[in-house]
Amino acid sequence: MCKGLATLPATCLKSAKDIKHKISFLLQKPEHQAADQKQMKEKTAAAAAKSVPTAAEVEKWKESFSHVMNSETGRKVFTTFLKSEFSKENMDFWLACEDYKKSTTSKLATRAKLIYQQYVEADSPNEVNLDAVTREVTMQNIESAVPSCFDEAQKMIYTLMAKDSYRRFLNSKLIQDLSNIRSRTVKDKKENNNCQCAKNRQALASGA
Repeated sequence: MCKGLATLPATCLKSAKDIKHKISFLLQKPEHQAADQKQMKEKTAAAAAKSVPTAAEVEKWKESFSHVMNSETGRKVFTTFLKSEFSKENMDFWLACEDYKKSTTSKLATRAKLIYQQYVEADSPNEVNLDAVTREVTMQNIESAVPSCFDEAQKMIYTLMAKDSYRRFLNSKLIQDLSNIRSRTVKDKKENNNCQCAKNRQALASGA
């Protein structure tokens, strides 16, 4: 005769409760996953929308290279262009120098050495185009690492991007497409507004 759960050992009862809890959790998991996936999609969509430049931003970028570099979105778009020219290392180096300047004093020496080995040293993995004098000066600077030890090299790469890559960027399909997208968006909004105004006038005329 079955004497019920009372006759089972306490460990068995605990195991049974644990199994029940896990089953309940697994049954609820798909709902949680769906909610998480929805939230992730919303965040991705918001990030994507944020990364699309406005018409005003694109026009600013056409005015000067400094407007590109002072804009987070501008730097991202310009980096995309640099990738197509196989010169992304220039932007990577410039950004690495910016981050380096924010380093704590205790980390300057280590980070300076890493940046030098990655971008400045001859035949380094992502070597940037520096003249021999600037390369030598930078090598000497990192021996007594200070926030300004890459300033000359960073300035040279900035000038290189401004005088060389930026000019091609302005005539690139990428910037033209961005300008066209924004132009079409503005045009579509105007057409929609005009259409709505026409409908409103028609409705008012019918009412009269």
